[in-house]
Amino acid sequence: MAKELLIGQTLNECRAVLIENGEILDFLLERLPPKKVDVPIVGNIYKGRVLRVLPGMQSAFVDIGYEKAAFLYVDDAYIPTLEEQREMAEKAKKINEEDELSRLGKVIPDEFSTLSDVVNMKLRPLTATIETFLKEGDEIIVQVAKEPISTKGPRVTRHITLAGRHVVFMPFIEHTGVSRRIESEAERDRLKEILETIRPEGTGIIARTVAEAQSYKVLKLDFNLLVKIWKDLEVKAVKSKAPSNLHQDMSFVQRVLRDITDEDVSSIVADDKENYNEIEKFVARYLPNMKGKVVYYNEDTPLYEKYNLEMEIERGLSNRVFLRSGGSLNIEQTEALVSIDVNTGKFVGRKTLEETILMTNLEAVKEISYQLRLRNCGGIIIIDFIDMEKEEHRQQVYQSLLEALKKDRSKTNVLPISGLGLVEMTRKRTRDTLTRLMTEACGYCEGTGRVKSTLTVCYEVVRELIKNINKSSAQKVYVYAHPEVTARLCGEDLDMIEAIEENFGRSILIRSENNFHVEQYEIFPQEN
Repeated sequence: MAKELLIGQTLNECRAVLIENGEILDFLLERLPPKKVDVPIVGNIYKGRVLRVLPGMQSAFVDIGYEKAAFLYVDDAYIPTLEEQREMAEKAKKINEEDELSRLGKVIPDEFSTLSDVVNMKLRPLTATIETFLKEGDEIIVQVAKEPISTKGPRVTRHITLAGRHVVFMPFIEHTGVSRRIESEAERDRLKEILETIRPEGTGIIARTVAEAQSYKVLKLDFNLLVKIWKDLEVKAVKSKAPSNLHQDMSFVQRVLRDITDEDVSSIVADDKENYNEIEKFVARYLPNMKGKVVYYNEDTPLYEKYNLEMEIERGLSNRVFLRSGGSLNIEQTEALVSIDVNTGKFVGRKTLEETILMTNLEAVKEISYQLRLRNCGGIIIIDFIDMEKEEHRQQVYQSLLEALKKDRSKTNVLPISGLGLVEMTRKRTRDTLTRLMTEACGYCEGTGRVKSTLTVCYEVVRELIKNINKSSAQKVYVYAHPEVTARLCGEDLDMIEAIEENFGRSILIRSENNFHVEQYEIFPQEN
């Protein structure tokens, strides 16, 4: 099906959306930081200085010039020798074959899944602990593998990868791979033969998904450009002092064109003249098949509004998503995991209860895969489907989920539906979620999503009031609280204040403060 890439600019914010039949396949957003602030994005390469080595965690913290130190895990820090790599490659092949036979779940790979065949934590020599090859003060070249998320700093690796349009170059890892998203075995074999002739000994190369059907010349030119970038980077590393930025990945617009634009994209629409010109230059050099498909949008109706995308983005920020049938999804994102609960809601079905449940779950599958992409949910994801009694229905929902996730560019690992109706899955995440990018914790509830009820606050006020009365001889006591709380305190259903005045012989004066938080109150005894 034809896809469209829409790139919208609003001052320092740039948004890119890849859509197909009105459905968002990818949503990327970048907001330029204040001037002179270097925010590490995935792909940036730095010369860093090791700040601390933690043997107990088998990791290190590296200063790359960012406000938060970068995290480097031992498997990302260890670069094996060429002999070790070749031995690893043989072991990895056997392990992968064994894993395929014993794996309980289904892995839907991304472009770089083939690299994990070689760089595998199971295959690192046991003697290669982080303190044996890294110490504080060492200057090392690292690449950002995961951007800063929430309170965490960036995660970095020493396994450098330089991504081009069609291939990926790895200067330290000897490996020839083809994106697992290319399914044709004949095409995979053809690409491997070409890559073997291109790749120098001791280095690695991966054919990206868009390399399918490309010629030797195209792949060779792409590879040569990446090798030149690496050689220039090595020269810069010798001259630079740590911490320093050795290589800045492409601009946001260029990364979008490089990573999510394929032959199915029928048009690229931009509403900013500078972005339009940048796209035209990139297309002329790297995407000749896209010539004539770049459109400058200058109509009065905003670009995203015309395609009804603003409403879709708002849905991606809501905890509850409604299904067309009347069912709904409750999506809760926490620091540890994402939980998704499927409900029938208003959907009552037409036939049996089991058919109603099946139809709701199947509809939920499509929306769940869509929301995961839109929100960029990552890590552990738990989906609570409505319980299904029939095993064939469970299998039908599970297979539908696997099929829907094939549209996702991120690697996912999905386990079968458990007896409790739960699906456990993981999704690779390299950048922050949509909710963290576009929202912040509520200043009212401080991110808990809950506040104390007015009745609870009323009893708190009464307890504090009695404590103050017992400590003071004041005949008048002023209570300042939120209007809803004061109304409840003085309401006929409770008669709290009147009861206290009678029991203690004091005068209680209640005052409403519109600016107070519902949980906030103040008590002032007035001394004689």
